[in-house]
Amino acid sequence: MSNLKSQLFQLCATFIQNRIENIEYALLQARQASNDDTKSSAGDKYETTREMMQQEMDRNSKLLYEAGQQKIALQQLENVEAAGEVKNGSLVLTTSGNFYISISAGELKLDNQIFFAVSQASPIGKAFIGKHVGEQFSFNGKVYLLKEIL
Repeated sequence: MSNLKSQLFQLCATFIQNRIENIEYALLQARQASNDDTKSSAGDKYETTREMMQQEMDRNSKLLYEAGQQKIALQQLENVEAAGEVKNGSLVLTTSGNFYISISAGELKLDNQIFFAVSQASPIGKAFIGKHVGEQFSFNGKVYLLKEIL
């Protein structure tokens, strides 16, 4: 794996780890709020608050599961070698931006350059898959000419 690709992999790993930690913290906060809420004379308010906290915990549990799935997907890309065509794990340099086909982590800055970490399942990720150096395609009104695949 190229050094640049390795560094982008690490940025994505840090992104997903931070996301997991934030979700776990939100889950903990919701659990504590639910447990700390004491029944008041207004019983309906107590039940409403508990239900809201339960919904929050359910939502965060789902987010935590999805983040865990992203982490697993990313780990599978750690040693993906460069190929003649774009595949999951490729670093693609184009005339309209640089893309790391991995997980949806958004904009990453590295060595004063901007890279976009996108999932192969995302619309632009799907557009890249299977393309070769020298090919071009249009996406959302923008033309992408593939200069290099790492």
